[in-house]
Amino acid sequence: MKDTEGFYKKLKIQLDETTKFPTDYLYKFIVLVEGNQFDQIQKIFDNKKAVITTKKSKKGKYISVSIVIKLENSNEVISYYKKAEKIKGIISL
Repeated sequence: MKDTEGFYKKLKIQLDETTKFPTDYLYKFIVLVEGNQFDQIQKIFDNKKAVITTKKSKKGKYISVSIVIKLENSNEVISYYKKAEKIKGIISL
């Protein structure tokens, strides 16, 4: 099992040291074309003025999803990662 809390603690420290908030933050995810993972991602960022772009893989099995959203602090960055990680089969980059 992954140590997600440890990962998020380290990420928060890195973000606080290297990022000046508010900022446009880029999320990148990979999901299967089949299923509703992309719809679930869209719901997380719905009505947040996020810019979402997608690109299908060569064989058309996966979708790469890039999301740019203005965020106020590192806690907000992490909260979106935590929401996204609940989506079955999602890969965060």
